[in-house]
Amino acid sequence: MTEIVREQMEYDVVIVGAGPSGLSAAIRLKQLDADLSVVVLEKGSEVGAHILSGAVLDPSGLDALLPDWRSMDAPIRTEVKHDNFYLLGPAGQVRIPNWPMPPLMNNHGNYIVSMANVCRWMATVAEGLGVEIFPGMAASALVWGENGEVRGVVAGEFGKNPDGSIGDSYEPGMELLGKYVFLSEGVRGSLAKEVMAKFDLSKGHCPQKFGIGMKEIWEIDPAKHRLGTVTHTMGWPLGKNAGGGSFIYHLENNQVYVGFVVHLNYANPHLYPYMEFQRFKHHPMVEELLRGGKRVAYGARAISEGGWQSIPKVVFPGGALLGCSAGLVNVPRIKGNHNAMLSGKAAAEAAHDAIKAGRQGDELTAYEADLRSGPIAKDLKKVRNVKPMWSRWGMVPSLALGGLDMWTNTIGLSLFGTLGHKKTDAESTGLAKDYAKIDYPRPDGKISFDRLTNVAFSFTNHEESQPAHLRLKDPAIPIAVNLPKYDEPAQRYCPAGVYEVVAEEGKDPRFVINFQNCVHCKTCDIKDPSQNIVWTTPQGGDGPNYPNM
Repeated sequence: MTEIVREQMEYDVVIVGAGPSGLSAAIRLKQLDADLSVVVLEKGSEVGAHILSGAVLDPSGLDALLPDWRSMDAPIRTEVKHDNFYLLGPAGQVRIPNWPMPPLMNNHGNYIVSMANVCRWMATVAEGLGVEIFPGMAASALVWGENGEVRGVVAGEFGKNPDGSIGDSYEPGMELLGKYVFLSEGVRGSLAKEVMAKFDLSKGHCPQKFGIGMKEIWEIDPAKHRLGTVTHTMGWPLGKNAGGGSFIYHLENNQVYVGFVVHLNYANPHLYPYMEFQRFKHHPMVEELLRGGKRVAYGARAISEGGWQSIPKVVFPGGALLGCSAGLVNVPRIKGNHNAMLSGKAAAEAAHDAIKAGRQGDELTAYEADLRSGPIAKDLKKVRNVKPMWSRWGMVPSLALGGLDMWTNTIGLSLFGTLGHKKTDAESTGLAKDYAKIDYPRPDGKISFDRLTNVAFSFTNHEESQPAHLRLKDPAIPIAVNLPKYDEPAQRYCPAGVYEVVAEEGKDPRFVINFQNCVHCKTCDIKDPSQNIVWTTPQGGDGPNYPNM
């Protein structure tokens, strides 16, 4: 095979991912030194195309990065006016009053936003400062330096045949090299995963924990719309089957964000997270809100939930992990965008100082120190026990004990120390024979929808002639191992219907991967009990095209 020769471009800093952390890093670098050369690579067709978040934005990260953002025509306008929390049963709900909750849970002063649109705006700010941003450029491989450091990435490779061979229209892409490389790919990024394994960055830290978050945008009856209202729920329909909850946010234009999160440490392999979401919308409180409205968009994304205990070492020779690549979500607050921005800012400051001192390719220890002792640490350490409490003791005890722990942590005291996470979410999956199957009602096509119909509202597209970006370490495992042991849960945990077990009369069952449906949530890479599925990036521009998620 002919060796692939690629052109090279040199930068001071190469940033993979145009999310809130990557764009914050780019902006901060240019604020510190306009002469620094900075490039941001985005695998989506445009900035924001792959951004999915709740989202109620805590503006503290943006306040630190761009103190004048309120006068910069940012798409951040809907301030939270009403903050509600409910425990749901199958036929009703009980509101939990706000007064017993720790102050950190208060949403007043926060904003209901589309993070896709916030990132689009941040990209214009970055470009105005001289940052180069290349959308549709998937970073598919790392480039290593002579001393084993990360030297850059390969981006813009197109035209491989389905079997991985070089096609007639093959474009080899380019090597974008930097003094430092920032990986801000979001949850479970493929390059971050490779770097974490090579440098053993999780050593001494708990395993990362995850949830699958699914979201729809609805246009509802104006008479039912309450601009600035935030509602969170727990309880039904999940019950004891899984941890999780919902959010309903009223934003502009008579729209609401309706979202549902299922913690991926559930044991029953028959659980079907997507159908739990659809069932949730038939709760009387929710169905009344949505009745007469229409769903206009759908998407899904994994969420990092491990918190403080699960943050790996965030620096390695030649680069750093930012934002959700490091796992900086505050789980009880359901917020991570502010910490993503703060991480990008801190990493940029460390890289600027290093480059100014003539360094490159080493570890940015100042960034690690800032993350472990600065505002991100102060935010996450207060809530560090909520997730492990829920995993160990269930919803109701964790509400009481977690609330107590958060209250005491506001004065720097914890009655529980730091509780750890024991198993990965894949290891938490139980055997099919030990759990009852769950009977889910059929979607009605008005409030609830089947997966494939909803995936059309994610505007997902993949070029079919390329190799499947969802790869099996061993093609035999889905049928030989996962099907008899776990009833092959990939059929259910994927929120986009990518995986099927096809059984035809007189033939052995087959495992089918419909990679064209993939919304890049990464759940399969996380939850597969055999850890046999590897998510890699498809060619640039492919995947969902979220309008204003």
